[in-house]
Amino acid sequence: MKKTFIILFTALATMSQAQEFVKPMPLISVNGEGKVKVTPDQAFISVSVETKGNNATDVKKQNDIAVEKVIQFIKKSKLPKEDVQTKRVSLNPQYDYDKKKYNYVATQTIEILMKDLNLYDGVMEGLVDSGINQINTVEFRSSKLETLQSEARKLAMKDAKAKAEDYVSVLGQKAGKAFTINDNTQVDYPRPMMYAMADKAAAGGAPRETLAIGEINITANVSVSFILE
Repeated sequence: MKKTFIILFTALATMSQAQEFVKPMPLISVNGEGKVKVTPDQAFISVSVETKGNNATDVKKQNDIAVEKVIQFIKKSKLPKEDVQTKRVSLNPQYDYDKKKYNYVATQTIEILMKDLNLYDGVMEGLVDSGINQINTVEFRSSKLETLQSEARKLAMKDAKAKAEDYVSVLGQKAGKAFTINDNTQVDYPRPMMYAMADKAAAGGAPRETLAIGEINITANVSVSFILE
């Protein structure tokens, strides 16, 4: 009985060790990138009206008056109401160490999704003329972003598969099924090369073009591990 117990214990220990030393699966890990170029057809614009002064109440009133003029201009423009939003309203004290007293800064931010880039120069000029004194950001976008991102992801996977096959072909092996897939894509909305205010041309008073649109890249990045066959 004792001998049987020893044999059984030895067998169980051997099985346990065998489970601990499982042969690792042969894999190859590569990175893939997919890139799609497109001419943007939209722009996201964030602008602000900032007002400074000694009295908080007066500063807020002045800021509201300036913003009201901006809103009136936007209503007269061809921008749909649903594409314009007041995003942030703030009134903050700022201490002037030289004069040893507080000043106040009132800010209101307006965000615009411009779906017709032909309106850009006229709208930006009108915003400044009506009271905007800060341009926070201008981002190029595409209305077909989701479709383009899907295409870029597929290209990234094809790129990863091709790289894996290149590496293992010299070994007489093949890259089989994907074992792990990691999406490393980071969304980055390109900024325009220029977004200075449109000036009136000397002749005819027509607004100058201040925007170089060009193309944007929709990029996807993946890390893939393939099983070697």
